[in-house]
Amino acid sequence: MSLKKNVLANYASQIYVTLIGIVMVPLYVKYMGAEAYGLVGFFAMLQAWFQLLDMGLTPTMARETARFNGGASDALSLRRLLRALEGIFIGIAVLGGAAMMSGSGAIATGWLKVQQLPLAEVQHAIMLMAVIIALRWVCGLYRGAINGFERLVWLSGFNITIATARFVLVIPLFMYIGTSPTEFFSYQLVLAVVELVVLVTKTYRLLPKTNAGQRTPWQWAPLRGVLKFSLTIAFTSSVWVLVTQTDKLVLSKLLPLADYAYFTLAVLVASGVMIISGPISGALLPRLTRLAAVGDEAGLIRLYRNATQLVGVIAIPAALVLAFFAEQVLWAWTGDAAIARSAAPVLTLYALGNGILALGAFPYYLQFAKGDLKLHLIGNALFVLLLIPSLVWATWQYGVIGAGYAWLGANSVYFLIWVPKVHRRFVKGLHTQWLLRDLGTTVFLTVAAAALAHGLVTWPHERASLAMGIAFVSLVVVVIAAVGSSWVRATISGRWHARFC
Repeated sequence: MSLKKNVLANYASQIYVTLIGIVMVPLYVKYMGAEAYGLVGFFAMLQAWFQLLDMGLTPTMARETARFNGGASDALSLRRLLRALEGIFIGIAVLGGAAMMSGSGAIATGWLKVQQLPLAEVQHAIMLMAVIIALRWVCGLYRGAINGFERLVWLSGFNITIATARFVLVIPLFMYIGTSPTEFFSYQLVLAVVELVVLVTKTYRLLPKTNAGQRTPWQWAPLRGVLKFSLTIAFTSSVWVLVTQTDKLVLSKLLPLADYAYFTLAVLVASGVMIISGPISGALLPRLTRLAAVGDEAGLIRLYRNATQLVGVIAIPAALVLAFFAEQVLWAWTGDAAIARSAAPVLTLYALGNGILALGAFPYYLQFAKGDLKLHLIGNALFVLLLIPSLVWATWQYGVIGAGYAWLGANSVYFLIWVPKVHRRFVKGLHTQWLLRDLGTTVFLTVAAAALAHGLVTWPHERASLAMGIAFVSLVVVVIAAVGSSWVRATISGRWHARFC
């Protein structure tokens, strides 16, 4: 499959899924109320924590499928691995979902600060969340397999369809049936079942055929060869969940449910920056793995650096626009001046932190492709030992602002200290070129452009005009970022000469 088509399809689906989720939030708050929407934010946080049970098996499935495509394994081994992982996923989904359902009463009465919703309604909603989360988690296994086969165009189209049903088609439910949390999560449960059935069907159609008589019963043996790699990934995934969700977990205990909803709004907007790295990594990991498998070191490094510049040209402007113009963005989005004023500082800090994270994730892609995650394991262990206590303390003492500063500071420290160490380990001399040539000029130009716009632009008060102004400034900053990228300049120049010269 074409890498360019996969990247474009991934971008289309990730941008659509993220933006449609963000755009629809004001309608959710309007129909459901702030407190009920707080349950939606709590649901998203629980879904992220459930990923701790993944144990690195989903990315392992994606990697082994990519290795099969590169000729490093056979069809029977791939099928046996999938069958082994299915048994583990289904078992953990049942146990995890049952545990969440049994604890629904304690969560509703002892953890969440519910002020207006009936406690029975909240408990019932949490029980529905448990089933939905278990089903969506199992979907991840089959998404990993489809991703490894590089069928990202199909997967992107399916993700767009599911997102439309999940975020948009729920509005008629609010209008004609009801707006209670129970009705909302019942609808989401039906969609989760449909999603799982379609993904299972597609995966088995992509699986290679085996010889007649070759059975694939559940066995532990297929996991032995990938266990070390998957456990390393498991630790990495656990660190990711701890890093990105600890603040949300602590604040769900400290804040009233309605205030927690407003915090969720700011973090949701800031997460838009991460749509930059998600599509790239989804298409990049299997291709880098294949290049490493065939020993094409030069091609691997070239792709790695070009992808860094591509992400930088889009992620850096997105983070800076959200950081410099946080209050304007929130006002144009929600139309609520109080929300815009209170959530803007949080959005600024989380947007900057996410921008650094999108770039700091690249050394992980390099280590993943080479199958050597030792440094990643050590770095994340040190990172989590430093971050989690400071994050809990800052959140406990200063609330959402403390969480924002802890998030920004932790990502800055990791980027400045650990990223160069990883680069030196795998490719000597890479980090200086990567930092100065691939990122340095883009960062300098975009920071200067955003700061200049912040000082000179007078924003209109009307929401539609304000949104158009933000879009125009964003476009200008992206163009300036592209000018700072040598790869973008070379690509545009090459196509210009090929077409007109």
